[in-house]
Amino acid sequence: MRTRNVIRAVLFVLFFGIGAASLASAILCDDLVQYYQNKDLLRRAQQSLSRLKSLNADYDMLLKRLEENPNLFKRLAPATLGPDPKHRDANTVYPRVTAEQLAAARRALMKDPNESAAGAMPTWLSRAREPSRRIMLFVCGVVLILTSFVCFRPAKPNAG
Repeated sequence: MRTRNVIRAVLFVLFFGIGAASLASAILCDDLVQYYQNKDLLRRAQQSLSRLKSLNADYDMLLKRLEENPNLFKRLAPATLGPDPKHRDANTVYPRVTAEQLAAARRALMKDPNESAAGAMPTWLSRAREPSRRIMLFVCGVVLILTSFVCFRPAKPNAG
């Protein structure tokens, strides 16, 4: 008799727990989706902030070097802006980059390699988000809870 009560209690907890979890996930689906979206936005913002901090440090270092060595600007200007036409060597080729090529290079450099599915919501949540599956999840949760209350209720003591 004692073993039967223990088995009933274990089955009740199992059925009720699974039913409550599926019912809660069906009800809180929108909140869970919002949570994962906010988590992904926070991750992207932190990555952007760290990238901006790195750029600021690079610019500060460059400004410090320019203040220390004013001739550095004269050496960087031809590399950045192109050589001055009157100082060009006739036997050297000076390629010019078009605006389209610069834009393509900028897009390639600015792509975020961590943009993958690292912060995406779990697959079970994206499947449960569909209305038909959400309704079925809700119904199955209710059925499991009712089954646990009906089938695994405490046994009435025998009057004997």
